[in-house]
Amino acid sequence: MGVLTTRRSSGPATPPAPGRHAKPDDLTWRAKLRRDWPLLVMNLPMLLVVVGFWWVPALGNVIAFQDYNPYTGGIVESPIIGFTNFALLFQDPQFIRAIANTLSITAFQLVFYFPVPILLALLLNSIVSARLRAFVQGVVYMPFFFSWVLVVAIFQQMFGGAGLLAQILRENGHEGVDWMTNSDTFILLITSQTIWKDAGWGAIIFLAALSTIDPNLYEAAAVDGARRWRRMWHITLPGLRPVIVLLLILRLGDALNVGFEQFMLQRSAVGSEASEVFDTFVYWSGIRTGDLGYGAAAGLFKGLVGLLLIVAANRVAHAFGERGVYSRS
Repeated sequence: MGVLTTRRSSGPATPPAPGRHAKPDDLTWRAKLRRDWPLLVMNLPMLLVVVGFWWVPALGNVIAFQDYNPYTGGIVESPIIGFTNFALLFQDPQFIRAIANTLSITAFQLVFYFPVPILLALLLNSIVSARLRAFVQGVVYMPFFFSWVLVVAIFQQMFGGAGLLAQILRENGHEGVDWMTNSDTFILLITSQTIWKDAGWGAIIFLAALSTIDPNLYEAAAVDGARRWRRMWHITLPGLRPVIVLLLILRLGDALNVGFEQFMLQRSAVGSEASEVFDTFVYWSGIRTGDLGYGAAAGLFKGLVGLLLIVAANRVAHAFGERGVYSRS
């Protein structure tokens, strides 16, 4: 048997059939089209939706470089003014305030909100009883389906000047508080609202990532004497790291988008000094006043900043060995 094995292994290798083991990069575009046409046809409807509702309207950003007037010629006949709208933006103190408020809120929520869905997913994953886990998931998911109008109304009933907390304090001889109109604590208020409304839904992604971790790793670690915290540190968190990095990159790319309805609903209560963010600035300075070119310039600036942040964060992720949002093949 050893001789036969040696003779067989020492003989010349049979060359593979042409094209059978060809690498994907070696295929021509015609071969790739013949191979992938069912997938392309399946994605065609969504591609048409993206082109029709995203890419074609994006061509309207040209009005950011025009003295645009929709009633006297529209895009075709409005005069080109170059970067005048952008120069006016950076001379507008309201715009600078909106950027400062937006970035401070993003940084604050990145520290105090972003880890909450991760911790909530770890907590839900540790519940042994399936019925109890389903009940807790239903409770924490439910606020996501509430509108911001309802969320703000609930917080008003709880923490407003005539809310439940203020009444309890007055009944016990203390001065009532009104957090809903305090501009100094507004950032805490909106972060608390965001956590209550969105943290349960955000935990779904991390729960899905936890389900992909091999249970044998936990069993092997337990046999080796690793306790719960050791298993979480060396197995659970490394398993979640790619998802955490991906969502962190997307959050950084969305840094100038902290919401619209939540701030518009509370603008009159705390004032524009604390509640003016990028989206509300575009509404009040562009859409409400009819200066659409000015608002388009602000929106285009927001998109470019988001793109640069995503590219920069993605390169940092590659430097730490993570895949990130995209990677070169």
